[in-house]
Amino acid sequence: MGGRLEMEEFSSPVGCGATLSDSELSTHDSADEDLCSEAGSQTKLQFRCVVLKACWNDEMGMAEIMNHKGNLLKSLGINRSGKIYLSIEETLFLVQIGALLLVDEKNTTISLREIYSKVAEEKCGCSWEGFKVYEHLRSLGYIVGRLGIPWSLKSSRSCSNNNKAQNIVDSTFIAESFKDLQPNEVKLLCEDYLPNKLKKMSREESEFVVHLPVYEVYLPNSQFKKTCPGDPNFVVYSASGNPPSVFDIKELERQSNGLPLKIGHVDDGRVSLFSFDRVDLPALP
Repeated sequence: MGGRLEMEEFSSPVGCGATLSDSELSTHDSADEDLCSEAGSQTKLQFRCVVLKACWNDEMGMAEIMNHKGNLLKSLGINRSGKIYLSIEETLFLVQIGALLLVDEKNTTISLREIYSKVAEEKCGCSWEGFKVYEHLRSLGYIVGRLGIPWSLKSSRSCSNNNKAQNIVDSTFIAESFKDLQPNEVKLLCEDYLPNKLKKMSREESEFVVHLPVYEVYLPNSQFKKTCPGDPNFVVYSASGNPPSVFDIKELERQSNGLPLKIGHVDDGRVSLFSFDRVDLPALP
């Protein structure tokens, strides 16, 4: 295990499926913002005194936060109806660094090996390549979310509603499935529920392949707010196989809706980030 997990007694346990009131969630967020301001850069976060506990929901393919302290969830998870949910890649990342205890509905600890298996099955909208890219970006201090999935449905008054990332997949099922996020209604985040343009791009096994999920990425920012994230600094597509062709690059640029594009290429567990610039060569005499 990559980090040391120090167990603590939770002063006010919250059961799996419990709901925090809007005022309680607001209090958590305010405290998180204060702590984050004091801590400075998010790349300096320390996890020895921060323990999160979450309950895994197989139907949703996500983990519901049961209790937390500190500023870690300021830029992790999505807020819905007084609850905070973690994607599979966020869950695995936190367990690996020793910041999260994951349990099932019977309060039995879920091992790291079991979480690896869930990622390998690709039933929660994340491939192994997608996780490696997420892990790489988060380790560098970037703020990373799934493309087009709102961080929160409660927008700040000063926040613009014209979000380029949201516009990419607006009016598609992937956005609608998270509108209310009720356990009995939401579908698993798998390829079947993504728009065709975000599915794997591959003509042959040996060629360029794009994997799920697609990420929106923000620079490290201690003042980041889920209620007003703004436009991401760039979009990252997880990929493997051969380098992309000119056609592949143009297609991904078209899908990115004007946002800067990067490709996170995964080869034997190593992640390399590539960006592309258009260059006009001078005409030779």
